[in-house]
Amino acid sequence: MNWKLKKHDLLGLLPERLVLTRTRDADLRYLSFDDGPEPGYTPRLLDTLAKHGVKASFFLVGEKIEQHPDIVKRIVDDGHMIGNHSYSHWSFRNMNLTKQLDEVYRTDALLRLFDDRPHHRMRPPHGYVGAQLLAHFARRRRSFVYWSYDSLDYQDRPVEALIDRLRSDPPAAGDIVLMHDDSDKAAEALDVLLPEWLAQGMRFAALPGSSA
Repeated sequence: MNWKLKKHDLLGLLPERLVLTRTRDADLRYLSFDDGPEPGYTPRLLDTLAKHGVKASFFLVGEKIEQHPDIVKRIVDDGHMIGNHSYSHWSFRNMNLTKQLDEVYRTDALLRLFDDRPHHRMRPPHGYVGAQLLAHFARRRRSFVYWSYDSLDYQDRPVEALIDRLRSDPPAAGDIVLMHDDSDKAAEALDVLLPEWLAQGMRFAALPGSSA
């Protein structure tokens, strides 16, 4: 049994106000990108999304926000959602709750400089979240965002293989699509696929910026 899939299925049983893995929207799909901002890749990805008139969600790393604030400003100015992907991008698995919260709130403070939101949707690095952090978020009515469709764009395979896979099995309505902006693969694949998907009547949107 694939443990990661099993864990993802279990998270999907939690209330949506705490853990969102997909939406109930009958019409929209939600592209989301982890691990940026990256000056070598994120601007091209933003160009691609703008070219096709698509809004998306970016889960950003605090250290990179500090290094590349101009890119974060452009993400917001272009109408995309910015979310929290921790400060250091180290897995929370071996951190105590105090350290985990430092990673979360330190990044929230950086994101707030760009959109004035007090809190942001959180996607933990490597998808790991423990019981203590879940309980903390539940008490404060905050939410985690996972995904229902993994593009697998992080695999060491040619972009043509990524395009073929996404074309043969496209995201369904309500899907939150996991992608990354730390390589050119997402931009290259979407530049090919978005015109096809939009012509088929698919619609895309950014996730709401906060649940709190």
